[in-house]
Amino acid sequence: MKYRSFEEVPVWRDALELAILIFELTSQPAFKGYHGIKDQLERAGVSISNNIAEGYERGTTQETLTFLYIAKGSAGEVRSLTYLLERLRAFASLRSEILNLRSRAASISRQLHGWCASLQNTEIKGQRYLTDKSRRLDKARRDREEFLKELEAMRSQT
Repeated sequence: MKYRSFEEVPVWRDALELAILIFELTSQPAFKGYHGIKDQLERAGVSISNNIAEGYERGTTQETLTFLYIAKGSAGEVRSLTYLLERLRAFASLRSEILNLRSRAASISRQLHGWCASLQNTEIKGQRYLTDKSRRLDKARRDREEFLKELEAMRSQT
């Protein structure tokens, strides 16, 4: 599926929701006196959706990959911080919320991994490199591949 903007990309939406949940969690009284952890968790959470957006808006596949890997790293940072929070007694009453954040961050990491894998296996260099000619050639290549698949299916039926 082709998306016209980063706002349509499911993993960006998931990352934005994660950031909102992080801010809801860090507004809890338990975070009083833990400003460093609070700040780090909030920054890591916001970094995920922002880097997905920035990567999407870049003009090359390589630049997109770079920002997606930064976003994936930030998702890992969120997960790491949840392990710390889980072990600190001050946050014992927030355990279910902390585990929910970890689960969501892990899901985002998996989605980003899949996206990165698909981008690494494409011959498209990115929007910046697309011309009318390259679009026509790519469409012709896809049409040819589809025709060959259909032909092979017909051959296997006989």
